[in-house]
Amino acid sequence: MLESLHIENMAVISRLDVDFSKGLSVITGETGSGKSVMIDSLAFLLGGKPARELVRTGEEIAVVSGIFTDVGEGCLAYLREMGIDADEELLLQRTLTAEGKVKSRLNGRVIPQTMLKELAGHLVSIHGQNDNQLLLRRETQAKLLDGVAALGEALTQYQTIYAKAKEIREALAALRRDSAEINRLRDILSFQIGEIDAAALKAGEEETLLARRTKLQNAEKIAKQASFTYRVLYGSEKGSAALILERASQAMHQLAAVIPDAAEAAEKLLQMRYEVEDIANTARDLAEDTDGDPTAALNKVESRLDAITKLCRKYGEDIPAVLAFRADAAARLSALEHSEDEEARLLAEQAKLEAELRELAATLHGARATAAVEISRRVQEELAFLDMPSVRFEITVKATDRYTVTGHDEVLFCIATNPGEPLAPLDKIASGGELARMMLALRSVLNDRDGVATAVFDEVDTGISGKTARKIGIKLAGIGQSTQVLCITHSAQIASLATAHYKIAKHAENDRAFTTVTPLDEAGRVSEVARILGGLSVTETQVQAAREMIEEGKEYR
Repeated sequence: MLESLHIENMAVISRLDVDFSKGLSVITGETGSGKSVMIDSLAFLLGGKPARELVRTGEEIAVVSGIFTDVGEGCLAYLREMGIDADEELLLQRTLTAEGKVKSRLNGRVIPQTMLKELAGHLVSIHGQNDNQLLLRRETQAKLLDGVAALGEALTQYQTIYAKAKEIREALAALRRDSAEINRLRDILSFQIGEIDAAALKAGEEETLLARRTKLQNAEKIAKQASFTYRVLYGSEKGSAALILERASQAMHQLAAVIPDAAEAAEKLLQMRYEVEDIANTARDLAEDTDGDPTAALNKVESRLDAITKLCRKYGEDIPAVLAFRADAAARLSALEHSEDEEARLLAEQAKLEAELRELAATLHGARATAAVEISRRVQEELAFLDMPSVRFEITVKATDRYTVTGHDEVLFCIATNPGEPLAPLDKIASGGELARMMLALRSVLNDRDGVATAVFDEVDTGISGKTARKIGIKLAGIGQSTQVLCITHSAQIASLATAHYKIAKHAENDRAFTTVTPLDEAGRVSEVARILGGLSVTETQVQAAREMIEEGKEYR
């Protein structure tokens, strides 16, 4: 609900702060006092088209803000969809500069016009001005009908099948690419697989080849140094390290009888001799480990590495990645080669799902048609109560060939305002007052099913008075029991039924016009209702009549 409204520098309004309550709140005042500016300001806050002349003369910027509390789940769900976290209280603000620049904010965050318009549709419905009414939107009309028809489980089942059918359609579309494209893909995949298979790649092969290349690049150096090491350690009969260590061991062994520690030293020298022999044998093996022609062997390794590098550039950063690419390509090729079988399977599944959809859509259509008749009857009764017996209202439910996520029905709220006229969609009605009363009848039947917590009625009493006005007031009060209702009225019959009454007045100060809004107490209400009844002067009889009307109105609050 709209808890408070702040208006600053809008036309005759310098600054205005109004706190609203639940139930039916009426706003009354003399013609020209600023009631229309107040509604224009609210419409502007809710995304209405701005006009530069709205900015108060001599001011640079106009500001309108509203605090909305107890926000409905539909509104919160929309905000979550837009990536905005919000609780059940929202601060909406909109500014307009004298140059015509507009900025909209939600809880201090700048939001685009499209988001504001959608958000506003969840917060307030202004009846009498066609640009801000969810009930005029055909998608909303369909949702309202579905809510009354209690389609919950059937609609959920239909939507599950619809989603599956959509997946099948998309899969078929993917398969039904033109044959040239399929053949082109098949040729590309076959070539890629063949190229990788021809290389006969092995995991770890690249690392082995790199090590071998390093060895071949240094073959001459390895042979020379390894041969030298072998000769020094073992290959010379005169002075090799192994021979020297063996002789030293023998010498120390001969001292063992004299010096006991010499035996241990002799043993260590002998072990060193064996280790040197092992190292010498390793050096000999390195010197003898040749590929015959190192240059030819190196060229062969380089060629293999070059082939691997080219494959990695095309298919992956290393051999495992290339092999993974090959596996994926094989799977894609297999799918292409079996596309005809897959298409037949999908077509059979599609036929099955479409048959289920037709059956479920027919069930939904029947339930909607039944609910439409009942709602139409009840709205017709409300229109008759509101002294609009010549107006015909009917909800049409037409089955079409187009299946959507909600079925195959086209739902329209239609009306004929004069006898003999054909029914026309509700959103084509031109008269503001007539439309407002039509919406009043609809709301009386549908109550708060559109999820909008605040309904504003402007022009609802245009061209009517007396008994009809009283009936309109009774309906407004009835709606106000579950929905916040704000009503701009010139009718004492409506004003006397309000839960809260606000008087708007204009006065001059320093040659400038100022507008104020005052919440009225009981005495103030009696005085204002009497003024509306009285015309040029208020008599005691009119005061008493006002008092009685207000007292009588308590029955409907």
